Amino acid sequence: MLKQSVLVVEDDEDIRELVSYNLLKEGYQVASVASGEDALQAVAAKPPDLVLLDLMLPGLDGLTVCRRLKSDPATQHFPVIMLTAKGEEADVVTGLNLGADDYITKPFSPKVLLARIQAVFRRAAGAALPADIDDDQPPEVTESHGLKIHAGRHEVSINGAPVDLTATEFKLLHFLAQRPGWVFTRQQILDAVRGDIYAATDRAVDVQVVGLRRKLGPAGTYIETVRGVGYRFKE
Repeated sequence: MLKQSVLVVEDDEDIRELVSYNLLKEGYQVASVASGEDALQAVAAKPPDLVLLDLMLPGLDGLTVCRRLKSDPATQHFPVIMLTAKGEEADVVTGLNLGADDYITKPFSPKVLLARIQAVFRRAAGAALPADIDDDQPPEVTESHGLKIHAGRHEVSINGAPVDLTATEFKLLHFLAQRPGWVFTRQQILDAVRGDIYAATDRAVDVQVVGLRRKLGPAGTYIETVRGVGYRFKE
């Protein structure tokens, strides 16, 4: 039986064929395109279960494609894994802030690529609500210092005012706020937010925290830095 469908967006023909071959061998349904414009058209014509997106594309670049996918209610739920040959952390952080689910730096091994794709699909399946969910079931809500986090609705508000967060920022805030007073290292935060195989750096966590504090305004002070260790949510 065929597995989920993957759209490969890569302008390098050799890499595109190599990735497609390995995905097909694992039973995935595969479509491939060589440009950002073609990627958006392919998604509109036949929505995939996951988009494997190169950042360095001719014309419409990968970050722009990611931004459009994640800003459109019809496509924002599609998992996106970024492929990048760039070493600059800023490109990775920008992509994650746009809502990308993971990233892989070139060159990469097919085994690592397949493992990352499987991990993203597992996380997506774990986040999906069961079809027979009881509407009367009490929602998972965390409240502290006027900050309200509704996990089921993926909503955050401060004294009733909504706060717009990226998926990563929401997970980070929810993780810390559930355990006020506990100190977590940056690696523990990475593992909780993205999974054990997510290959980001400590600096990526710091960047996410800076952005999160800015969006929370005065409530951002509730995320405290523990020098030499990591972060905690104020008791």
